[in-house]
Amino acid sequence: MAPMIEDSLPAQHGSRPITKSGEGDTRPSLYKDVDEKILNDAVENCIANYGTKFEKDIIVGSKGLYVYTASGHQCLDWTSGQMSCLIGHGHPEIVSTIHDHAANLDHLFSGMLSPPVINLAKRLTSLLPPGLDKAFFLSTGGESNEAAIKMAKVYTGKFEIVGLGASWHGVTAQALGTQYHFGRKGQGPLMPGMHMLPPPNAYRSIFRNPDGSYDWETELNYGWDLIDRASCGSLAACIVECIQSSAGMHVLPTGYLKALKKHCEKRGMLLIVDEAQTGVGRCGDLMAINHEDVVPDILTLSKTLGNGLPLSAVVMSAEIERVCTERDFCFYTTHVNDPLPAAVGDKVLEIVVRDNLVEHSREMGQHLHAGLQRLKSRYGCIGDVRGRGLMAGVEIVGDREKKTPALELARSIAREMYELGLWANLSSHSSFGGVFRIAPPIVITKEQLDRGLEIMEQAFSRTEGSMPLY
Repeated sequence: MAPMIEDSLPAQHGSRPITKSGEGDTRPSLYKDVDEKILNDAVENCIANYGTKFEKDIIVGSKGLYVYTASGHQCLDWTSGQMSCLIGHGHPEIVSTIHDHAANLDHLFSGMLSPPVINLAKRLTSLLPPGLDKAFFLSTGGESNEAAIKMAKVYTGKFEIVGLGASWHGVTAQALGTQYHFGRKGQGPLMPGMHMLPPPNAYRSIFRNPDGSYDWETELNYGWDLIDRASCGSLAACIVECIQSSAGMHVLPTGYLKALKKHCEKRGMLLIVDEAQTGVGRCGDLMAINHEDVVPDILTLSKTLGNGLPLSAVVMSAEIERVCTERDFCFYTTHVNDPLPAAVGDKVLEIVVRDNLVEHSREMGQHLHAGLQRLKSRYGCIGDVRGRGLMAGVEIVGDREKKTPALELARSIAREMYELGLWANLSSHSSFGGVFRIAPPIVITKEQLDRGLEIMEQAFSRTEGSMPLY
């Protein structure tokens, strides 16, 4: 059994806990005494909007599986921060690693190498299948995808990139060019040569077999036929997520990734797999590619690798690295191969392997999905439950037969869940309606899962319009 981070407070059910700084307050002490009103006033004056609506509460602490607000509200964090704190907030070994490297080996000239970077590259590539042989490290997922796309262009000598509808790969120029979920508007022309395949949405796709099941093969072939017609003959790569999280937790159908690679090979393209959220055990395999036994030409990691610190990786074959080096590939940044975040990434991988957290994630994922399916059997507003491992989506609808989106109902349920002590990010973009995205730290216990599922049950039961079935 994997060692778990200690819970700092008992479960809160039924009402929002309000505590004040002082005796009996077990919030992390760093910001216990802040004045939430003063901070919220300052937000209006000095915090710029960057494309999201800010939550009303100010977070003053995070520990283990919980986050804490300035008013004393404790909340189970079922999104691991921004889907990143894979082994929980404030994991003691991560804290120690950060402390030691902040004090002794933090940041270097970008042409210098250090033991943490070499150790991380060695450990990471040893855990991946042959063909993913060499790695370098950056800061964000968008940055790693940017580098992967550039590498594919340099290696192939071509420039057209294919992405999946509803994808999210980052907000830098090339990553955004192949991102079809959100963020494309307002800046004029995007990168040339970007093409889109239909989003593999098993719940809503119009491509159906005679028995009503999802006909993803026809849909995929149709998409490639359109791309072949639109292409100018310079197809370089296809980039894909194994689970389209921002799109509402849509899992690639079994066989899809293998078929996609065959399409790429047929056209002389590279396959890039973006495992920002699925990598490092989240889905019950060390990497999501292991589940389908597919080796991409380039693999990108971020989020989970750094457990909340800005760390990403680009991993490729020795041959791709060799050719790109000969052709003067350059992705030289201020924080490429920084020692401190690399040390954290190496420690994350060590813990995940040492503590059997991949198997634990698989087992806890089965428990989570069984609980979510029970909820679906009880409430007619749940149209679909999907995902794999400790990564799940719950889609809220107004009518199961018509699959009518019910975003306002989903928001009401989300508010109730939060008040009861559970944070499970509600994706609300119009491309998919209201979907709860669930991805707790993979150190979560069965008891903590049951606690969260109980809160969800209470939230559904208390929300008008949830359509109880019994």
